[in-house]
Amino acid sequence: MRVIITFLIFNFTIGYSQKDIPTDYFINPLGIPLAVSGTYGELRSNHFHSGIDLKTEGQEGLKVYAAATGRVSRIKVSHFGYGKAMYIAHPNGYTTVYAHLQKFSPEIEAYIKKRQYAKESYEIELFPKAGALSVKQGDVIAFSGNTGGSGGPHLHFEIRDAKARPMNPMCFGIEVKDTKKPTINSVWVYNLDESSHINGNQELTKLRLVPMDNGNFKAEGIKALGRLGIGVSTIDQQNLAANKNGVYNITTEINGQENFSMEMKRFSFSETRYINRLIDYKYYKKNRSRITKLFIEKNNPLSIYKNVTDKGVITVEDSLSYTVKVFVKDFKNNTTEISIPIKGEQMEEISKKEITNTPYLAKPTENFTYNSGIFDLYIPKGSLYEKAYLDIEANGDTIKIHQDEIPLHKNMTVVFDVTNYSEADKKKLYIGRLGYNNKHYHVKTNKKNNRFSTRTRTLGSYSLFSDLEKPTIVPINVANKKWMSKANFLKIKIDDTDSGIKSYRATINGKFILMEYDYKTGMLVYNFEDKIISETENKFKLIVLDKVGNNTTFETIFFRKP
Repeated sequence: MRVIITFLIFNFTIGYSQKDIPTDYFINPLGIPLAVSGTYGELRSNHFHSGIDLKTEGQEGLKVYAAATGRVSRIKVSHFGYGKAMYIAHPNGYTTVYAHLQKFSPEIEAYIKKRQYAKESYEIELFPKAGALSVKQGDVIAFSGNTGGSGGPHLHFEIRDAKARPMNPMCFGIEVKDTKKPTINSVWVYNLDESSHINGNQELTKLRLVPMDNGNFKAEGIKALGRLGIGVSTIDQQNLAANKNGVYNITTEINGQENFSMEMKRFSFSETRYINRLIDYKYYKKNRSRITKLFIEKNNPLSIYKNVTDKGVITVEDSLSYTVKVFVKDFKNNTTEISIPIKGEQMEEISKKEITNTPYLAKPTENFTYNSGIFDLYIPKGSLYEKAYLDIEANGDTIKIHQDEIPLHKNMTVVFDVTNYSEADKKKLYIGRLGYNNKHYHVKTNKKNNRFSTRTRTLGSYSLFSDLEKPTIVPINVANKKWMSKANFLKIKIDDTDSGIKSYRATINGKFILMEYDYKTGMLVYNFEDKIISETENKFKLIVLDKVGNNTTFETIFFRKP
């Protein structure tokens, strides 16, 4: 009996996995022709873009519609990331996500605010029970905005499968007009072993591209030998927007035989950070341009690859000729082709790639530790994708841990011994990362007795800093004894130029009020529609804390008809 059940489960799983993606189930979540400012799978800092960014005509407040019938399964409101976000679970097993919202529909807004006031917190995460918040396809569920980490008004829209893996919404029939071919910025060739070369050189080589009449390119011919890899920098644009977006598919052929393909159709969040293995991380950090490697290096388990032979590597033998073709496609199958002629040739002299050795060799398979002076450094195994010589230097209260040109997959731990500081000084100390132009940035600092530590996945220089300045509070539309009967909102601007804002709490007549905080502008806003006010004379109080505990209090009295 167990065998039969196992067989049925197995066949059900196979059948489910092979189901066609429904292309008529979800509708456009905005009531306008879709213009895309960010495509699915687009290359972002440390992650792939998990949805599509839909432009909202440069404004906030556009109606957002439920893409299909379902129930609200999750709501998250945060200062950063997705800002105000809603998740709708659908009967067919998929979940749609709507992020950076300005506000929710009245019923959902009331549901959330009730719980925000109960928790006395703007940031909240809710998982409504089945039946609590049901929606039908086409219902107005929210209004578009610019909350969280959004760089401008838009709707971030996702479709996730039953395993919570984001999928390309365009696969579901979400229509975006696109007749433009992808744009090629540059093409590169990598040497992948010690004996290979490109034109007698082992350094990364950029190829000169000659445009053809049909919009494709032919690269300059090269003389090479050994194991090589191709890299390409490319973007795509759709008809209704000028944004430089990501492409859908890149495929390579060697002498007419496909040997590599990658496609942005589905990935899991657990693998998204491996984007730093897909791109040339060092080149990106130095030049702010991403090269996609069209070959698979070790410690790269990305699931976006298909039809790969020899991990996409091109093996060039002496006296043989090769034509490598790269096809860059968008979802609408608009294609730009690059042809690369390669002639195999052994050369007597090869300019070797320079490798800088240091006393500190870190390996992916081993833990790495460093101790000097007041510093302890721990990089766990599995943090590096390949072995690397690290440039580490301790000087006073600052430790240089190489530079941000090698990606870390796991957090390293940096520990400072602060025994020599007084107890009063310790309260104001924090760990900061040094950036450009001698600027520094607060990083989360864990304080335990005389050991201050931080966990981070960014190499670079870290030091101790002291924050003695209190946050600033600037009233925007409220003043002492001012009448505010006609105002819809109470607005305050807060800022902290050193360690940054940690928290805030506002009350009117001693009762907690919900103030929304936009960290991009520093604006705190209270909506009088919350109807907390029951008096004509009202005492407003706001307390703001920074990340080391400095606090500022602002108090005033205003008048408003209840």
